[in-house]
Amino acid sequence: MNIALIAHDAKKELMVQFCIAYCGILSRHTLLATGATGKLISEATGLNIVTLLGGNQGGSQQIAARIGCDEVDMLLIFRDPLNARPDEPDEHQLLRLCDVHQIPVATNIATAEILIRGLDRGDLDWREYLRKPE
Repeated sequence: MNIALIAHDAKKELMVQFCIAYCGILSRHTLLATGATGKLISEATGLNIVTLLGGNQGGSQQIAARIGCDEVDMLLIFRDPLNARPDEPDEHQLLRLCDVHQIPVATNIATAEILIRGLDRGDLDWREYLRKPE
């Protein structure tokens, strides 16, 4: 599965700790992340991560394009809901695209844990069948 990772500045450390905790599961999948988030996770965990541009430099749009091309199976975006951000329209676009393309998405650690545990159990295997040629 292809898992996209995004974290606001105030949530980057939480994302790193999440990835450390679930490193065993995440290591079995293809990971992509926006710039600084990907670098921090890779340094802390040793996970192979496709690092895109920084979120405010176009990384969020790169992930959005991959969602539109059915190249993302799950999005974990740890948002900081208490601080307004200039790139919030990009986030709304990402969430809308996830809804359109039936991509499981988590915007906080509680939901991310449920998705990761479900991924480990095989609950999201249906994503693989969507890509199988008939």
